[in-house]
Amino acid sequence: MADDYRIHGRLGEPDRLLDRLNVELSAEARELARELEKRRLAVSRDGDDIFVYASTRGEAEKAREVIEAELRDLGIGDASVGPVEHWLADEERWDDEPPGETWEEEELERGHAPWEVRVETASREAAEELERRLEAEGYSVVRQFSYLIVGAASKDDAEQLATRLHGTVEPGGELVYEVTPHSPFAIFGGLAG
Repeated sequence: MADDYRIHGRLGEPDRLLDRLNVELSAEARELARELEKRRLAVSRDGDDIFVYASTRGEAEKAREVIEAELRDLGIGDASVGPVEHWLADEERWDDEPPGETWEEEELERGHAPWEVRVETASREAAEELERRLEAEGYSVVRQFSYLIVGAASKDDAEQLATRLHGTVEPGGELVYEVTPHSPFAIFGGLAG
């Protein structure tokens, strides 16, 4: 299910803009619209207000740039185009607040991997080899004997890596200390011998 985004423009002369959008864009707007090729954006009108609907924030932002370029080209100075709005289904309303940072982004900014993949290898040598390979791929790795803890930026990344390495996914970063307060220990499958 796609999210819904829109931009809202209030124009003194909406017919001129709608005619342009329907027939041929100006050179600047055409260049900006290249990223929207193969996409279809819905446009509606309510009096002097126009609404452009898109599936992603990026599409809506690009549509806003195209609309603003057309308004400049047409010399329509009494127009205003609002920010990108996102439909909040639970509240049944549009919201124009920019998206906030996720806890994962906050952890990354602090220098912590928000997710960990824990991998047990057959030997110390196998762990060292896997550590080198993963570091060459850009992963942050902590190795203790034949065990690896590999940092990942998102749960999806961690799950893909865990599938590839036959590891397990756990929350990482500072979240570890919320789950297991003051414990620096990452528990693996069985008891070590």
